[in-house]
Amino acid sequence: MELSERKKKILRAVVESYVQNAEPVGSKAVAELAGLEVSSATIRNDMADLEEMGYLEQPHTSAGRIPSAKGYRLYVNELMEDYKLSMQETQRINEALNARMDELDRVIDEAGKVVAKLTQYPAFALTAAPEHVTIRRFDLLLVEETSFIAVVMTDTNVVHNKLFHLNHPVSESQLQMLGVLLNASFTERPLSELGPELERVSSHAASEAYELVELVVGFAAEVLEGMGKHPVHTAGIANLLDHPEYQSLEKAQPLMSFLSDAEFDALPAKPGDLGTNIVIGPENVNEALKDSSVIMASYDLGDGMKGLIGVVGPTRMDYAKISARLKYVAQGLSWIAGQGGLPPAGPPGERDTKEESP
Repeated sequence: MELSERKKKILRAVVESYVQNAEPVGSKAVAELAGLEVSSATIRNDMADLEEMGYLEQPHTSAGRIPSAKGYRLYVNELMEDYKLSMQETQRINEALNARMDELDRVIDEAGKVVAKLTQYPAFALTAAPEHVTIRRFDLLLVEETSFIAVVMTDTNVVHNKLFHLNHPVSESQLQMLGVLLNASFTERPLSELGPELERVSSHAASEAYELVELVVGFAAEVLEGMGKHPVHTAGIANLLDHPEYQSLEKAQPLMSFLSDAEFDALPAKPGDLGTNIVIGPENVNEALKDSSVIMASYDLGDGMKGLIGVVGPTRMDYAKISARLKYVAQGLSWIAGQGGLPPAGPPGERDTKEESP
């Protein structure tokens, strides 16, 4: 059933008042917030209709109404206005994101802390490599006659190295020959193909040479396996306790445990999903999130590395403001990775224009 414009204004007023005050909203407050020139009785009747349709709830008989998950969903989809970041907010975010890209995990971790501080809700961030990463190149470097360094570069330009100690001497020429074999047989192959190819090589390689190949290929497999994992950074979990919805330990503990354990397989969005995602209350599939909302924005670090940054909090969140801040942080992470520095100051719209200019 399509809501009338007046009912939409009433619902919007209830959501925005409850977001600000965490208190049930009565008809008098709605009349002032919505600017409606109708009687309180008319507003009460409309609020009763909204409750009957599932958009509002009445926690106590004598109290005003609060939004339901269905009400928040309609608000997010149709009623909320875009939140315009101020110059001060963009400068604060830019300053906080000004970290070197030498250590990607540290940058993502710092970004999560920034979001937690800006929103006063728990924040999370995770980055994932492409699904099918392969080794682009092997290099073997002699250190001493019984030790060498193996260097592997992935097709996403990530470089790892490892020092190996042997029980027997090895020469530089032997390492060069092994490098040729490794680059001919084990590059551009996904993790699942390294084992079968290693078995094939074992059938015609000398035992001493095969031992070295097995060591290096095992290291390459560890690198590829590690890149397939999604390390999750969380920050500000204790912020939950500052909100009235979580001041009961019974309410707070399951969600705090979920965040602490970083069990994010149940998130409805994955690294690489486009845009901003808002999931409200029972729309979440994980039991720990059924009374909470999750807001997420995606970022792209290049070379196939994509991620999500988001917050978890009560359904009474300022969706427009938090979405805008998350989107800006996500764009900042993408910009830092692509441009090697901070984005220009200013609202996202202005920044987007500058990105497109030659």
